Amino acid sequence: MKHIPQLSKKYILPIFLSITTIITTLSGCSRPNTFAEFTEELFIDEIASNTLNLHYTLENPKEYGITDYKISLGDYSKKSRQQNIEDLKETKLTLLSYPYLTLSPREKLTYDILNDFLDTQIKLSTYDLYDEPLSPSNGLQTQLPILFAEYEFSSEQDVTDYLKLIALTDEYFAQILDFEKEKSKVGLFMSDDLCQEVIESCESFIENPEEHYLLETFENRLSSVDGISSKKQEAYIEKNNKILTEQIIPAYEDMIIQLTNLLGTGKNDLGLCYYDNGKEYYELLVYTETGCNDTIEEIYNRINTQRMNDLIVCADLQDKDSSILEKCNGLEWELTDANDMLSLLKEQITTDFPTPPNAECSINYVDPCLEEYLAPAFYIVAPIDNYMENNIFINNANLYSDIYYFTTLAHEGYPGHLYQTVMTYEYGLEPVRSILNYSGYVEGWATYVELMSFSYANIETDVASMLSYNQSATLSLYATSDIGIHYYGWTKDDMYEFWKPFGITDTETIDEITQLILSEPGNYLKYYVGYLEFLNLKEYAQNLIGKDFSLKDFHRTILAIGPAPFYILEQYFEQYYKTS
Repeated sequence: MKHIPQLSKKYILPIFLSITTIITTLSGCSRPNTFAEFTEELFIDEIASNTLNLHYTLENPKEYGITDYKISLGDYSKKSRQQNIEDLKETKLTLLSYPYLTLSPREKLTYDILNDFLDTQIKLSTYDLYDEPLSPSNGLQTQLPILFAEYEFSSEQDVTDYLKLIALTDEYFAQILDFEKEKSKVGLFMSDDLCQEVIESCESFIENPEEHYLLETFENRLSSVDGISSKKQEAYIEKNNKILTEQIIPAYEDMIIQLTNLLGTGKNDLGLCYYDNGKEYYELLVYTETGCNDTIEEIYNRINTQRMNDLIVCADLQDKDSSILEKCNGLEWELTDANDMLSLLKEQITTDFPTPPNAECSINYVDPCLEEYLAPAFYIVAPIDNYMENNIFINNANLYSDIYYFTTLAHEGYPGHLYQTVMTYEYGLEPVRSILNYSGYVEGWATYVELMSFSYANIETDVASMLSYNQSATLSLYATSDIGIHYYGWTKDDMYEFWKPFGITDTETIDEITQLILSEPGNYLKYYVGYLEFLNLKEYAQNLIGKDFSLKDFHRTILAIGPAPFYILEQYFEQYYKTS
């Protein structure tokens, strides 16, 4: 495996801004008569409790009866977190009050998924202070401004909601800092290295306030809203400038000061397993991130086995064609336009995937003032009430024209995130399930289809196979390292030894990988273990169905079930295969 590209950061917006997705209690009001009413009320109560989630999930909240809602970023206070635990337990009791056998097949699926979600969140609440909201690259201090910058204005109401929302940043950050102080008191604060990176990300945010991207992007979005007079626009611009200058930037300045004061209070520079109960927390975190209920040891062995198998295939391809590495590294790629690539993908995938509806997809280019902060490409999840209108964002700062640009668009578009979102909604995903985060399914699917997409690129078959198996083996290295660091306690020296046989000996590169994994425990596993789970499901389906197995029918079934833990996907697979 000679060519090992860096793992690009691919993510979906929005990100739900809370320690866990809060399930608001339904106690205090009468129990809904039916399970359908219960899930509908649960969805409405939850989605209305966080304005960012509401905005990114529903285009027309009024159609769901949501007309009066409090503008909120959520609540990170200790009191709120404690109340959240009680709310989760109350919701669990309400769920259990509905006789399971009286539910329809689709309701049983929703029941099982919601039951799993509640159980997992209740268990996670035991490890409240192990959570880390301020990671260097994907922490709230970096993600929140991006969500602000991409907050679409469809009406003047959106503009006024937005201005009220961003004005809450200082209060919200104060709660986060109180949380960090709680962590510090019990020895769970981040290492100095990670803390310094978070501080630097805050310092970067407040550079050049007069030319800040939250000023420029606001004006750009405001200008697209019909019916707002020039005088009103000027007033809104002035108000936005004032909030940024007097509230948001001071909030970041205070975060820098407070985190600097906490330097030296972290007790652990290594993986989670070096904390008391760190292994137990990591086991639960891995399940939450991946939806895979295997033990960590089983997952570790599966990853290593897959990598060995992938490398054997790569070696066989090299034996077959001694020039194949040269062909891979010198591959000429003719397509450079994102729309052309998506059109090719949309056409090519119909052999293996159900034909998608005629959903719209706009290719947008990240505002230049945001380029340094964003991934090469990302998909913003469409609102559930307007999922035919989709947006993929391309970052010109990371623009490349090789085969990996094509596979990145497959990850984000067809048959990746965009396709999965549209098709799952087409098959009737219940609104309540849109608030339940199963990233192992979502990112596992995108990784699974990204690796398939090499075969859609109209390149030599063996070259496509080589690139795909090499990419899988590369991803596995990150996944193994995640477990090695956080469960088995690997040090930097252990990382050097692990990566050396694969041709990676530059200590600076390995140190960077180590730091990324330390800052985001379990992050790489949702991609790779999710991918392995889809491979397992495919093998299960092939054994179940036999000679009549169809890849297209397999994919249709998975999409019809929708995001869920993998044991539930397998449990419902045969039933949905027969009916979908």
